[in-house]
Amino acid sequence: IARPDLSDLRIIDANAKEIPFLVDQPMPRSESMMQARDFRAEIASTETRLLITTGTDLAIAGITLETPAGANFIKSVRVEGSSDQKNWQLLTSDAPIFSMRTGASRLDVRFSEGTWEFLRVFVDDNRTAPVPWTGARSIVAGSTAPVDSVPVAIKSRDENPGVTRLGIELAAANLRIASIRIATPEPVFTRAVTVAASELSEEKLHEQTLSSAVLYRVDLNGKTEAHLDIPLEKQVSGRELVLLIDNGDSPPLSISEIRAERRITRLLFFASTAGPHILLSGNTQCDAPRYDVSQLGGQLRRVPAGETQVGPPVLNSGYDATANLPQAFSLGANIQIAAWKFRKPIQILKPGVQQLELDLDVLARSAPDLRDLRVVSEGAQFPYLIERTSIERTVNLAAAVANNRDRPKISRWRLTLPLAAIPITRITCASDSTLFERSVRVWEERTDERGNNYPSELAQTTWRRLPNQRPLPLVTSLQHSPKGDTILIETDNGDNPAIELHDFRAYYSVTRLIFASPVSRPIALYYGNDEVGAPRYDAKLMATQLLRSERTAAALGTQESLKSEPISESLTGAARYIFWGVLAIVVIALLIVISRLLPKTA
Repeated sequence: IARPDLSDLRIIDANAKEIPFLVDQPMPRSESMMQARDFRAEIASTETRLLITTGTDLAIAGITLETPAGANFIKSVRVEGSSDQKNWQLLTSDAPIFSMRTGASRLDVRFSEGTWEFLRVFVDDNRTAPVPWTGARSIVAGSTAPVDSVPVAIKSRDENPGVTRLGIELAAANLRIASIRIATPEPVFTRAVTVAASELSEEKLHEQTLSSAVLYRVDLNGKTEAHLDIPLEKQVSGRELVLLIDNGDSPPLSISEIRAERRITRLLFFASTAGPHILLSGNTQCDAPRYDVSQLGGQLRRVPAGETQVGPPVLNSGYDATANLPQAFSLGANIQIAAWKFRKPIQILKPGVQQLELDLDVLARSAPDLRDLRVVSEGAQFPYLIERTSIERTVNLAAAVANNRDRPKISRWRLTLPLAAIPITRITCASDSTLFERSVRVWEERTDERGNNYPSELAQTTWRRLPNQRPLPLVTSLQHSPKGDTILIETDNGDNPAIELHDFRAYYSVTRLIFASPVSRPIALYYGNDEVGAPRYDAKLMATQLLRSERTAAALGTQESLKSEPISESLTGAARYIFWGVLAIVVIALLIVISRLLPKTA
């Protein structure tokens, strides 16, 4: 409800008097790393001994060992600490460390905080060969800060080749999220996970990475070790986050629950009278308060404070919703829609912030940069933001064999899209063959302005499969989207038998329009105007407000054609030249006929 900087908060006492307050946000002091002043390693029979001189008198909570990249091992270690290298104290034993080719690793060893000038590490090499150790860093202890759990709802799950995308919704906007935890029943796994959120960039909403981590659950000599938390420590301005789980060649990970923790924010103030107080919030237009409490800040934090609880929010009876909406939410400038070719009605379930996914009709018939999109109601525009997402939709392709007799070593298939100029980004297909290596080329045939055909390459790759490998599909990322509705894919068989391909699919990224509709009224999306420029809305102000609000999914109706396209503009390449040639012949013939019908002069 409140603004991100809490500048709209006000406290009113029982006498309707405004009370000064101080915002208190306890934050943890992060742990830090300090390179060891001296590091020595030696191999002795069945163990590797590491002698570390920390070079610090700060409290140490653990150490992180260093080894060359690419090492693959699982070992246990014992750590001892000393201040004089004579008297040693056991700090931890049987602590697991490991590094895997999948990227999962744990090279830090934790123990109780303490000041140690010297550390001695014993690495157990009984089961596996010794590995090279190149250094160590001390983990200087940090401090903790209170957290509170945050309700998280999984709103969507999309499976794309090799990646699972989870859309999650937080209970509120502007929360400072400390960490996100994934719950899964999978007994053993490793996955790289990225957390992203929509942020404004170049007048559009793009998914920006907030944090990433390698999560795992592994079995180390009969002992299960797991790391399921993604540290964040960021304020999330909106209500939605995106989790991208990289599955690689593994099946999608089963997710049973997602949890989050937030940093606690408190208001410190002196209550001169007992009784109920009112906390006001939700004013997007007011100025920040200016209280003279700087000299009282230390006192407020030192004096024992009584804990109070804030009740559930209640709508202010005198609240004027229209006065609180920013100017960008109101209807924009009037628009003449005569130049637009297509229109689709927008179906809105309830007033408020709308989320509209663009379908194939709109994506194929609008400008590539979507500059011609307009959301219109009763002759006026609704300002909007374009949101580019990592969600992908599938398009099934109709396939037919299109071999060329003059090239017997090449197998070719003709793939047909439902519409021309769909902005697909990749194509996949499958094969039942178990052993092959083929060069794969994806292209389309285009026509230049003179009517000559030429091949335009979209992608080129090598596809290899061995008998013992899992039969994965071919995934080809396109260099650019096709212009037409027909794509050709071919494999170079050389002197080998041809392989059969099937299950051709194309993928395109989901693009959405985010806009606010303050009242229920007929509204439509207009598109198909090559001459118009991009609209200019106050994107920064809109993004701040729209991302904080709960969105309602709107839907597009049936396409309506507003104007017929001239035949001369609909023809391309050779067809255009034939049209103009035939038209010229007809005109010349008409002139000859007319000249013969005219009376001859003496």
